[in-house]
Amino acid sequence: MPRLNNDTFYLNALKKHGQNAKGLNWHNKNSQEIRFETIFHMIEKFSHDNTTLVDAGCGFGDFYTFLCDKGFEVDYMGYEIVEKFVNIAKLRTKQSIELKDILHDKLAQADFYVASGSLNILTRFETFLFIRRCFEHSKVGFVFNLLEGDFSRDDFNFFSQSEIREFGEELDAKVTIKDGYFANDFMVFFEKV
Repeated sequence: MPRLNNDTFYLNALKKHGQNAKGLNWHNKNSQEIRFETIFHMIEKFSHDNTTLVDAGCGFGDFYTFLCDKGFEVDYMGYEIVEKFVNIAKLRTKQSIELKDILHDKLAQADFYVASGSLNILTRFETFLFIRRCFEHSKVGFVFNLLEGDFSRDDFNFFSQSEIREFGEELDAKVTIKDGYFANDFMVFFEKV
């Protein structure tokens, strides 16, 4: 079970803020897009004509819109656990968006898996399982962000860069970590070798 109930956490934000970044519990659109930009810079050099990408925890499909605005062509699929978000993302993107539980459901193979904010309310066990499953189903790698720190809180999940690097090495991944774009947040690329 996540630390917080997914539906409660996200649907309350949607009800309060509407179909925008705050409706996904981001501070604002800028904070969401800075994370998207960081993901983009980590994957762009690996792209090819038929790049496939699964957005794990796609929300409203905003990352797809971001990629389109960049002119980055990709065969996109979104996975989302909140059913209302699946319907919104389908309407917004006109892409394949599926109701999926990354921890338990069958996953497709893709060049990339990406996750921005999707791991923040999971337990530590669930976070490592989520990372493992996405990495195993990627051909090139998995890019994701985490909150950084040694905090013991009941709501959000915090990690150290060293424990994530160690976990990546256990998975035989080449680990690239980018930080400095926000305090207490870091981006990770587990690349297949």
